[in-house]
Amino acid sequence: MSLTLLDVKRVARLAHIAVSEDEAAIYQQQINGVFDLIAQMQAVDTTGVVPMAHAQDLNQRLRDDIVTEPDLHEKFQSIAPQVAEGLYLVPQVIE
Repeated sequence: MSLTLLDVKRVARLAHIAVSEDEAAIYQQQINGVFDLIAQMQAVDTTGVVPMAHAQDLNQRLRDDIVTEPDLHEKFQSIAPQVAEGLYLVPQVIE
């Protein structure tokens, strides 16, 4: 797939971007270069290649899931305007 100069101008107009004739020609070449690179990558035979999440074999260091903050639930509930059964009550805004 390749874009024409008219395509580039149309996309620029839809995006509300002012593009001169010279800029449109440059963008056309750059975009078509990207499309060519995509076509080259799609032409590569990837049969038998296992998908991976990262280019290097990395493991994320995980920390223990422990509580580090005090439980202030009761304190916050005590200063709330309206509370019922441990939940904050708010005015209805949608009917």
